[in-house]
Amino acid sequence: MSVVVYDYGSGNVRSVVRALEAVGADVELTASATAALEADGLVVPGVGAFSATMRQLRAADGPRVIERRLAGGRPVLGICVGFQVMFDEGDEHGTTTEGLAQWPGRITRLQAPVVPHMGWNTVEAPEGTSLFAGVEDERFYFVHSYGARTWELEPHPRMAAPLVTWAEHGGDRFVAAVENGALTATQFHPEKSGEAGARLLRNWLATLPHGGAGDRA
Repeated sequence: MSVVVYDYGSGNVRSVVRALEAVGADVELTASATAALEADGLVVPGVGAFSATMRQLRAADGPRVIERRLAGGRPVLGICVGFQVMFDEGDEHGTTTEGLAQWPGRITRLQAPVVPHMGWNTVEAPEGTSLFAGVEDERFYFVHSYGARTWELEPHPRMAAPLVTWAEHGGDRFVAAVENGALTATQFHPEKSGEAGARLLRNWLATLPHGGAGDRA
């Protein structure tokens, strides 16, 4: 399984590479659009501000690459801000930035007594999940101040409904992960989530065209 971690300028990429290699992926860290299009899987990491991430992605031709992969049913995994930019827009400090608009909705600041949300948290995985198979009751590592606090994609009778996983921090619920055809994304950091995160990454690798890592310990 060949996986590209898109090196468009975001931080935290080395830990993502190491985590994927540890679960059996052949990983390339690159900003090459050609490599990103040809890989079995593409990982879009992200840390920091929504607006800065979108600016860096556009400079690296990221929106076109991601759109082309998804149009062809080629798997993409977004992590943290790489999850957030899949929505219509982000609202930070009163400034709205357009996202990739794969899903409707807005990323907004968490309404909790303590922000950022930093540390381990459980999630509420939906029935039928493949991503969380075997780790539905485990905890994952979050570091964020903003999130998708609503899910606005209306169901369509001719399309499979996305599987949406939720979490809660300080009484505020937000989307922790989405499984939507070729597009999968997590608000938390699987690469920082120990054995649970490793199992989740193996589960994702098993969905790739040459997958099969999900059964390996």
